[in-house]
Amino acid sequence: MTDKNKLSNLLGLAQRAGKVISGEDLVVKAIQHQEAKLVFLASDAAANLTKKIADKSTYYKIEVSTVFDTLELSMALGKPRKVVCVVDAGFIKKMRTLMN
Repeated sequence: MTDKNKLSNLLGLAQRAGKVISGEDLVVKAIQHQEAKLVFLASDAAANLTKKIADKSTYYKIEVSTVFDTLELSMALGKPRKVVCVVDAGFIKKMRTLMN
């Protein structure tokens, strides 16, 4: 199993544990309230969504990862999504080790 598969499984586990916020508006609010610790943005997301998330994340100093495309992100979560954020430090610590 590749690190990307492990990361995908871990994202799904975080989703089931209630540690993932998904959907554009909710993710932007989580970034603004400093709840988001790591944002996953689909690598093939629309330009306006990519710019919005990148600008907010840069301003609030939140890491953004584009390791997944829309299909992979949707498969990991079990519903169609282009952007999600993880709010639990434990999950993020493990995710960062898999991304490096």
